[in-house]
Amino acid sequence: MDIATVPNRHSPPAVLLRASFREGGEVRTRPLANLTSWAPERIEARRRTLKGEFDGLSGDLTPTCGPIFAVLFVLKPLAARIGLTRVLGPERRAKLALLLVLVRIAAQGSRLSAVRWAAHHAVAETRGLGRCDAEDLSAALDALAPRQQPIEDTLYRVARRQREASPTVGLYDVTSSSCEGECQERAAFGSNRAKKPGKAQIVIGLVTTGHGEP
Repeated sequence: MDIATVPNRHSPPAVLLRASFREGGEVRTRPLANLTSWAPERIEARRRTLKGEFDGLSGDLTPTCGPIFAVLFVLKPLAARIGLTRVLGPERRAKLALLLVLVRIAAQGSRLSAVRWAAHHAVAETRGLGRCDAEDLSAALDALAPRQQPIEDTLYRVARRQREASPTVGLYDVTSSSCEGECQERAAFGSNRAKKPGKAQIVIGLVTTGHGEP
């Protein structure tokens, strides 16, 4: 069998799947299927199959999986829409900080778990980042801390401009986390919410708009 392009006087050429046979000492062909409506890449795949290029393949091949793409692909434009991408900046540490935000949305966990999560997702393709570890993420947060207030102010202005009004509803909640060591200036001993006696705690509050935006 072969695939041939057959000229047609009154219409575009036809692409036919043909079988060859001998008749009276001559080689003749007969059409088996009209492939004209097939996509070019599908025709090329069938042509390669007839040439035996896939003969060595079998169903026993071990399946492979590339990095997971969809999660970051969906979250990235959302971050851009609320102004987060622009306000953080294009530097590597800014991209790492944004990665922490996106991972926090997609999967709860620590910075170390974020590194493990990122290893299976298309971070390089969607964020332009190479390999990173927990120390890289911690350094990104350290660089981000002095800019917290101007970042929050900018995001607030973006939200007002997009909605043409100031938020009218505020939602507030708190949680707490125990701290190791004694040098955290915001930590203190008090009500043992974390159920870890003998450790100072830090109380964390979050205020959002009625739409859930911080």
